[in-house]
Amino acid sequence: MTFLLVMALLLALVQFWILPMIFSFGRLDYLLSNRDQVDPNESVHCARAKRAAANLQESLPAFLALGILSVVLEVDNASLMTYWLLMRSAFAISYIAGAIYIRTLFWLGSLVCLFMMAFALL
Repeated sequence: MTFLLVMALLLALVQFWILPMIFSFGRLDYLLSNRDQVDPNESVHCARAKRAAANLQESLPAFLALGILSVVLEVDNASLMTYWLLMRSAFAISYIAGAIYIRTLFWLGSLVCLFMMAFALL
């Protein structure tokens, strides 16, 4: 389960930093500036990647807390943690791709995983 916690942090790194950077290569002048103004040249995909990352910030702390508690209390939540990682990864991909309804299903699935992890700890 420790591996899954590290993978969740890797997912956060990819979503918070790497994806927005990839979609921003054509805007280096803005990225190297003080960013005092809103970037008028931000691509749709870059904006979506940022919003998906902001959404991850809402559930990542709960996932990490539940995952760490699972390790400490020796509760086997590995499958639920794996499903959460897969759902959140699929959520990010579908969000960036603009698949509005399927991304909602992935978000709901990841939320169910968190509730099931919490229930397993009780």
